[in-house]
Amino acid sequence: MGCARFDGKEMEIVMRKFLLIIVLFLGALGAARAQTPDAKGADALAQMQLSDAQIQQYLEAQPDLDAVMSTAPQQDADTPDPKFIATLEEVAKKHKFKNYGEFDAVAGNIALVLEGVDDKTKKYIGAEAALKKQIAELQANKNIPADDKKAELAELNGELGSITPVKFKPNIELVLKYYDKLAQGQDQQQKP
Repeated sequence: MGCARFDGKEMEIVMRKFLLIIVLFLGALGAARAQTPDAKGADALAQMQLSDAQIQQYLEAQPDLDAVMSTAPQQDADTPDPKFIATLEEVAKKHKFKNYGEFDAVAGNIALVLEGVDDKTKKYIGAEAALKKQIAELQANKNIPADDKKAELAELNGELGSITPVKFKPNIELVLKYYDKLAQGQDQQQKP
């Protein structure tokens, strides 16, 4: 495949940016989130069992949604632009999602699995193990300025307490099946 190669740290950064983008979209767009009974926060991801078709639809929709997101108006997250939201809804429906909320739920469930993938082996090791591995690699990296390293380590250590386990284990195998395509899509998102 024509997928760009990343070293471990670069892929982890890409995956973290992917997750950050999802979180920012949720806040900025005020997307409705279904709540799980044991959810710890108002914006808890409603985990769902993914289908092969949903991941394919997600991959097909990604270029169109990236184009729409690149035109996102800069405004207060509490008051999303109705025209912008309508455009997101149109794109989601074009790719066979009921609405943007469904697309967003699929994206969140994909991201939940990707958090636990070892980018070198492309195997699922779990989000906690992946995060601890990232912390160890960051601690060993002598090329990062001390202040930057300290800030990044504090952020990563803080994330250890908020890891959400994957409830639907078949999602792991399904996301791994499309791992290269999902990573390639993220690679394209990062290009200026």
